[in-house]
Amino acid sequence: MTLKVAQFVNILLLVLVVGVFWGPWLGLSRSIGSFSAQTFLDIGHTMIGNLAPVMPVLMITAILSTVPVLYLLYAQRAKTFYPAFLGLLLFVTAMLITVLVEVPIDNQIREWTVDSLPANWQEVRDRWEFFHGIRTFASLCGLGFIVASALFSKTPRERAPSARSRR
Repeated sequence: MTLKVAQFVNILLLVLVVGVFWGPWLGLSRSIGSFSAQTFLDIGHTMIGNLAPVMPVLMITAILSTVPVLYLLYAQRAKTFYPAFLGLLLFVTAMLITVLVEVPIDNQIREWTVDSLPANWQEVRDRWEFFHGIRTFASLCGLGFIVASALFSKTPRERAPSARSRR
């Protein structure tokens, strides 16, 4: 039962992270190149302001919630440890992209106004968008591996042969 609870909490937290990445990719990013500078800044400033205080805590908590799942799977010698571990690696990749690429760009955008846009603002925007796509799909794949691990993992009681099968 402990494993199932840990998996539930882990999946719930990871879904929140993936949702934050997937929603803007689906709803905004695919059209971002057509936004005027003012529209881009209005959306960017709003999203940065809303997400910057929350996402560090959410991402770290979600990723760390994978550790007890991995520990329990490893302790049970479950084959589903490996997809869960791969899922963790994909989420760590998404976090590294966030910290090393996306946040520094966000910090630049936060300071921009229409009057102070750098000449290469569209290149910066496109770089952010490119890495946002990679981050989004890394986290989606990571979630897929974590969910698959949970769906196919068995508790020790489920793996033990039943009394009938021993006869």
